[in-house]
Amino acid sequence: MRLWSIPVLVLSVLPAHAGESAPNPPAPPKPGEACIAGHFRDFDFWVGEWDVYGPKGKPVGHSRIERILGDCVISEHWQGQGGSDGRSHNMFDSARGRWTQFWVDNGGNTLLLHGGLKDGAMVLQSEDGSQRITWTPQSDGRVRQHWESTTDGGQTWTTAFDGMYQKAGSAPPTPAS
Repeated sequence: MRLWSIPVLVLSVLPAHAGESAPNPPAPPKPGEACIAGHFRDFDFWVGEWDVYGPKGKPVGHSRIERILGDCVISEHWQGQGGSDGRSHNMFDSARGRWTQFWVDNGGNTLLLHGGLKDGAMVLQSEDGSQRITWTPQSDGRVRQHWESTTDGGQTWTTAFDGMYQKAGSAPPTPAS
């Protein structure tokens, strides 16, 4: 094959419309636009400013949960009565079809959880299955957070935390008897 025939060969395999401009690709979504519907809204019931009470109605902390980063992330700022301070970032991972929470606190602790809605409650569990946290919306607008741990593969669970999130500034709950 002669060298001058190579350009002719290349030109002969190009599509007839090669000289035309390609259609414009779709515009990328505006910040937050991709997170405004579907599973991205599953955890909205937890967003708010909350006073948190233990099972007997005793105050245990305060939590501010807000949407950030274009409404794609639910950010928690926890302040416990005993000086604990923690943060979590929660997001629906559309590539994996699940929610993920990453928790850090001033005690040097971290926790990574995954899961989703189950029977109207958000249930997230650690990858090793030893930790499970369930957030259940109540009919009166409160949210119960129940954190459990297991050391026997889930045969028995122990409560690590049981808190009732109540809108900040509302009347405290009546203590249980």
